[in-house]
Amino acid sequence: MTTTASSHPAHLGQLSEAECWTLLHRSGLGRLATAAASRADIYPVNYLVHDGTVLLRSAPGAKLDQLTEAPEVAFEADGHDAERYWSVVVRGHAHHLDDQADIIRSGVLELVSWVPDDKNEFIRITPTSVVGRSLERARFGRSSLFG
Repeated sequence: MTTTASSHPAHLGQLSEAECWTLLHRSGLGRLATAAASRADIYPVNYLVHDGTVLLRSAPGAKLDQLTEAPEVAFEADGHDAERYWSVVVRGHAHHLDDQADIIRSGVLELVSWVPDDKNEFIRITPTSVVGRSLERARFGRSSLFG
């Protein structure tokens, strides 16, 4: 296996922060990882990117309770195009938006929940780090590894 100077396989690449944001703008489905009360959880969420932050809608419950107790979170989104698979991880502080003017300014009202529940609570993740990796797509005899 060929490796680069950073000891990563040649087919694995680090993404610039700008490229990470571009890819996050293209997606819309990610996973929110929380860790409160010595318990880690991962929630599938749809999201919006706005002004260098990640915006989520939520219903009241465990997710919001965990964010209040432990606002340090990780958010991950991934996807693929014709050439590669990619994954972006945003680590940061989650903040429950409760000021109506802030909610309107943030643009989060444009985010339509994919689940027919009352998701009228809003969360902003302000990043402390944004990292991403890409992996060249393997060439199989069919269009995808999965089908």
